[in-house]
Amino acid sequence: MTSSEPRSLRYQGELFLLAVSFFSRLPVPAHLPYSDERMNQAGRYFALVGVVLGLLCAVVFLLTALLFPPSVAIVLTMVFSLLLTGAFHEDGLTDMADGIGGGMSIERRLSIMKDSRIGTYGAATLVMALLAKFVFWSELVSVPQFWLIIVVAYTVSRALAATLIYDMPYVSDADTSKSKPLANKQSSIEVATLLLTGGVVALLLGVSQAVIIALVLALFRIGFKRWLTQRIGGFTGDCLGAAQQLSELLVYLTLIAFYHIS
Repeated sequence: MTSSEPRSLRYQGELFLLAVSFFSRLPVPAHLPYSDERMNQAGRYFALVGVVLGLLCAVVFLLTALLFPPSVAIVLTMVFSLLLTGAFHEDGLTDMADGIGGGMSIERRLSIMKDSRIGTYGAATLVMALLAKFVFWSELVSVPQFWLIIVVAYTVSRALAATLIYDMPYVSDADTSKSKPLANKQSSIEVATLLLTGGVVALLLGVSQAVIIALVLALFRIGFKRWLTQRIGGFTGDCLGAAQQLSELLVYLTLIAFYHIS
């Protein structure tokens, strides 16, 4: 590898495709170069993957809305979204809820998170998260730029989740976690790329909406980081998935309040 390769467009494109392969079920070239270092650097494109996923979901909604009532189009789009990501982030939210809800010590909480079985806390959280998404989308569907709201929410929520890597310790088992290469460390370049991507996309909704969303998510990040530190001493890959899900819902809730007051 030459010293200039990490900055080349080809190298950055391969990092983006690595991020796509990790965070979605979209096909990528079979012989895509992989290393722990590349996977770690690919985290900078987490938000950009959100742009792609959000656009695909927006297209599915616009097409299905031509054939079906809004509620049916919303359900079909939600199903498509789950298939698109393999319920990757929903699984993280479920595991985190089970672990932190059911464990009485840090060790026990981390142990429960690794269990693939779903418990009461996880099931209840998953059901409420999906129900909330359906209700929030139903409230926003009359907004002319609803499709853009989906793109923004998918993008900024992934940007926020990935920034937790920067200033929190990774507390999962390094030998068994598939997220370890991604979560091992994060440079200021990764953080800047995430924030820039999320900020630019959020501005498409308008300056006032973007500023409000940024403030709400910043407060959420502070509180969520503190809560995770108290409960497990850091974060796991499941916690990143939970952060994405919760912040996405928070974007919808924030915009509902904004449009309601306006």
